[in-house]
Amino acid sequence: MFEILMYLFESYFDAGSYPPPEKLSRKLSAAGFEGDEIDEALTWLSALQAQTADSYPASLEHAGLRCFAEVELKRISQEARQFLLFAEQQKLISAVEREMIVDRAIALQQSQLGLDKLKLIMLMVLWNRHQELDPLLIEELITPLHSSQLH
Repeated sequence: MFEILMYLFESYFDAGSYPPPEKLSRKLSAAGFEGDEIDEALTWLSALQAQTADSYPASLEHAGLRCFAEVELKRISQEARQFLLFAEQQKLISAVEREMIVDRAIALQQSQLGLDKLKLIMLMVLWNRHQELDPLLIEELITPLHSSQLH
């Protein structure tokens, strides 16, 4: 599925968004992706698009420390969690965006999701929010992805 997410970002970033699910499914199939993988990606993307202002607050005011739940500790590697908190502390993402990223990471139901995969999830969440993405942030989130396997 991560190959599909990277493909979407690389193919549609300049356009601002990707096509509707029916058209996207055909394009992904034509690009050589398998049906099960396409279905999984479309389901994940559908839930990503459901992350709207109605389902999340505009901001989270806090001065405390984010403690991860047991399921989050099992599904997101320590390195990935540390990067996520670092990104928030450096104001690369907001607390709300952090929670959106954690939600999408947990939805994958993988054990010990690595940093590279978390960075791709972060990129997709930020892109989905239609924010101006700093080119340096994009480079930081993408560069390691090209140099390692996503499997």
